[in-house]
Amino acid sequence: MKRRTAGAAQGPADDLAARKQSHLDLCAREDVEAARKTTLFEEVDFVHDALPDLALDDVDCRVRWLGKELAAPLVITGMTGGTAEAFAVNRDLATVAEEKRIAFGLGSQRAMQKRPDSAWTYSIREFAPTTALLANIGLAQARTMSADDLKPLIDEIAADALCLHLNVAQELIQPEGDRDFRNGTQAFRRLCRELPVPVIAKETGCGVSRAVALRLRAAGVKHVDVSGAGGTSWVRIEALRAPGGSKLGELFRDWGVPTAASLLQVRGLGLQVIASGGVRDGLDVAKAIALGATLAGTALPVYQAYRAGGLDAARAFIDELIGGLRLTMLLTGARTIAELRRRPVVLGPTLATWQRLSSTPATRRKA
Repeated sequence: MKRRTAGAAQGPADDLAARKQSHLDLCAREDVEAARKTTLFEEVDFVHDALPDLALDDVDCRVRWLGKELAAPLVITGMTGGTAEAFAVNRDLATVAEEKRIAFGLGSQRAMQKRPDSAWTYSIREFAPTTALLANIGLAQARTMSADDLKPLIDEIAADALCLHLNVAQELIQPEGDRDFRNGTQAFRRLCRELPVPVIAKETGCGVSRAVALRLRAAGVKHVDVSGAGGTSWVRIEALRAPGGSKLGELFRDWGVPTAASLLQVRGLGLQVIASGGVRDGLDVAKAIALGATLAGTALPVYQAYRAGGLDAARAFIDELIGGLRLTMLLTGARTIAELRRRPVVLGPTLATWQRLSSTPATRRKA
């Protein structure tokens, strides 16, 4: 893959690369999380098992996902691509994912689609040859693309699945963002049928409601990343990018369904669920699994650890996540992830309200 030479004419693709770089910079140095809204994981309590009859070495947190065995139910979710620095981030964090035997997701490949000579910034399969690798592009772009148009984004990185990310709130605040979100459900229906890999419907910090999950399932989607509110706010990031700031961005900084609430919304629908959005420690991972998640996803904290201390700090953060998960499993008497999913939890009042809402029949609407 050739890098763009210095002195080439600037254009929309260069503007996109600059935007991706600004996203990385803001995530590294600014407060980009929700202001008041939380994930509501603090309203989930496990029942302590004082007599677990287990040794820590008995705890087995392996899972099988997308045909790959993972050492723990974790994925480093998509963040970036399209620039030289993005390649370094993707390469290094993919290396960590391979070493720790967890899944890895790329950031939006829109830059690769618009400028094929940037494909090298996403080509990290050699650094993660055996783990599950996720391609990624926005639904706003994919809905106007054919399966043949999308296949190179999958094939050139040897991806195991394609995330179609849903970022309506972010786009609306982004000055150069999309404003037309029609025909999204139809695109899922078409691409789930025509693409050779699973399609993952991935939110980007605003959560997935039960009604939306039902529409996705009806369209053929089997995998959903709820990416709920309470963690990184891409609305906040775009507000910071906007010249002079954005009052609308600040107004909607906390918009969305909290991550734990979104997990309750989609539970019981037969979907493979990734819980991302504010997952910060191993206890959060365990709570997500107990609320029905297949995997938990993390992005901002592992990136910030990497920026602060390089590969060793990123490795240490993932070790802490897995260590906290294993400790929670022992303290609840769960030998395996399957047993952890069956452990009872106590919900606080706000989450209990979300749980009641999730049991109310959702209003169906035509796509």
